[in-house]
Amino acid sequence: MIRELIKHVENSYLLNLPDEMVGKTVEIIAFEIKNEESSTNTIKTTQNIQAIRDKYAQYPVISHDGYKFNRDEANDYE
Repeated sequence: MIRELIKHVENSYLLNLPDEMVGKTVEIIAFEIKNEESSTNTIKTTQNIQAIRDKYAQYPVISHDGYKFNRDEANDYE
């Protein structure tokens, strides 16, 4: 996971992804944050992210990359 707080002066931004994200589908979201919130919530956000990672680390990592839905098989009631 990558999280960057920036104050950019142009309308374009170059993001370098780590090697483990290359070739994978990633979601990039950009939204405006208020300045007073960014400094006070950065620590809370980091703690929340770590809490989420810790919570879900106990579950096995699964992948649905090889899954293909077969409509004929799903509608075969006999």
